[in-house]
Amino acid sequence: QVQLVESGGGLVQPGESLRLSCATSGSIFSVYEMGWFRQAPGKQRELVASITSGGTTNYAESVKGRFTISRDNAKNTVYLQMNSLKPEDTAVYYCTAGRRLSSGRYYADSWGQGTQVTVSS
Repeated sequence: QVQLVESGGGLVQPGESLRLSCATSGSIFSVYEMGWFRQAPGKQRELVASITSGGTTNYAESVKGRFTISRDNAKNTVYLQMNSLKPEDTAVYYCTAGRRLSSGRYYADSWGQGTQVTVSS
């Protein structure tokens, strides 16, 4: 089991940037694929970005070109750099540790507590 603690959320204006961090402990971080989900009020939870142990990344279409996921295996930490933020990016963002199922879908085994990101003028 992996313990996950997110930080870096907050209130920003449209067009600004934020970087979320997720510190992990309790297991071998480097073997997991890591993912960031988000959930806005009244909307379904969405996988925003993921990164494999080898550094291969995937992004939701809604954030491609604006968000960048990265990981530092030496620090057991994963990041989400969010640029050109829009009001529709407002959500609670969750860090996860998981794996790919045989279907190709990302499955999250462990979740952080979430951090609020609000984009508003």
